[in-house]
Amino acid sequence: MNLTWLGHSGFRLEIEQAVILIDPWLSGNPMFPEDRRAEATRGATHILITHGHGDHTGDALAIAHAQNIPVVGIYDLVSWWSEHHNIQGLGFNKGGTVDLGGAKVTMVNACHSSSLQGTDGPVYAGHESGYMIAGEGHTIYVSGDTDIMADMGWMGEYHAPDIGILSCGGHFTMDMKRAAWAARKYFNFRTVIPCHYRTFPLLEQSAEALRIGLPPGVRVIEPEVMEPIRL
Repeated sequence: MNLTWLGHSGFRLEIEQAVILIDPWLSGNPMFPEDRRAEATRGATHILITHGHGDHTGDALAIAHAQNIPVVGIYDLVSWWSEHHNIQGLGFNKGGTVDLGGAKVTMVNACHSSSLQGTDGPVYAGHESGYMIAGEGHTIYVSGDTDIMADMGWMGEYHAPDIGILSCGGHFTMDMKRAAWAARKYFNFRTVIPCHYRTFPLLEQSAEALRIGLPPGVRVIEPEVMEPIRL
């Protein structure tokens, strides 16, 4: 299983028979090298979206059209895109599980907001969400944009993820210290990968506070853009 950071909250996840692009924001992403776009999207089979904000949905429609692959996510947003933008869509909702090339993806709660930019202001885009992705002997928790929430208690117990991809840059999401607290209290991760940080000066630039706050033995991997992580 390979995981490649695309900058901000975007990832390329190669798992089972799937190549899943999670929240692919490439165009205009200050962390992503535009000349590596073809490499980042090559062979993708699905696009998985956590919520509607542009720094998560930015290139979803363009990639879906160019590569003729489905967008997967909250029913309201994916259904609207399918109807108005003529894409393949696989919409579902919290508690539901879909099979993406052998990887079992379950939508779980997140605590944030979700909208698209309309001509007269924000437009409803369904609820924000996270995902539990099970495959190849691992369960990955993709937190999506969120703060700490009590739901993490049952999510950690029920799904028992061993890998956490946590949005923890602060200001818009939990910061490194809060993410470490949530991981200690609610999960038993073996590996934690931070995201939604370093993109802008407003966000945290280092995961050191996350590393310090986690229990001994938990591996923190600070990803580098377009450098695959073998999990």
